[in-house]
Amino acid sequence: MFTLVMLFALLGLGAWATVKAVGAAKRGVDRTITQAKRTVEDTALKAKSIGQVGVPGSLAQLRLDLRTSMRTTQEALREGSRADASLKESLVLFERLSAHGHELDDELKRLEQEPDRARVAAALPDLRERVAKITQSADALRWAARDRARRFAEDELSTLSAQIEVESDALRDYASRRDPLDDLAEAAAAWDAAAGPAAGSAAGPGNGRGEERQDPRGHRGASQTPALDPAAPAPQYPWQKSTRPETTT
Repeated sequence: MFTLVMLFALLGLGAWATVKAVGAAKRGVDRTITQAKRTVEDTALKAKSIGQVGVPGSLAQLRLDLRTSMRTTQEALREGSRADASLKESLVLFERLSAHGHELDDELKRLEQEPDRARVAAALPDLRERVAKITQSADALRWAARDRARRFAEDELSTLSAQIEVESDALRDYASRRDPLDDLAEAAAAWDAAAGPAAGSAAGPGNGRGEERQDPRGHRGASQTPALDPAAPAPQYPWQKSTRPETTT
């Protein structure tokens, strides 16, 4: 029973992993297709803005300016939010702005197919103003994020430079200091050098220390110690007989 449960659990885990992998692959393909479509459309807009004059060229240029500003701002905010969590609020504001940008881009795209060029020409000033308002807001968010990232980089560089300077000063101070062992070795050498001549002079003529004495009888040897006291007479005990004095007769 336990084996069957484990088997079903493994099968379920495998199926979930497969679904996740397929979903990730699908999202990757969708992103690739979206980017390819965007590249193709931007290239077509560039060609129209350069190759066409009048209303079609103006509409193409407005769409190109709007799309370029929105795309670069989105990339800057997403990249910056990975290192700076506070930019997530800016991303929320951008998403709201992006909704207005998509709406205006769709409107400009429909006007490209509008046969009444005079009506479209009359609407161009208002369209330019709306595009400028959205692009200015997007540019403000983008440049603010870049300025913030630059200030963070400058502050980090300043802090790092200060730390490196402190460490360099510490290394120089350490290198200029003498090792205590070297000081002890030099002191010991100086002591030995000063004690050498003094020991030699102490062992010279006129000093009896460490020198053998000449005995008046001609014997050489170390200085004699004082003589010992004469031995005390042997004690007399009561049971011993007293010595009889010798007669001289």
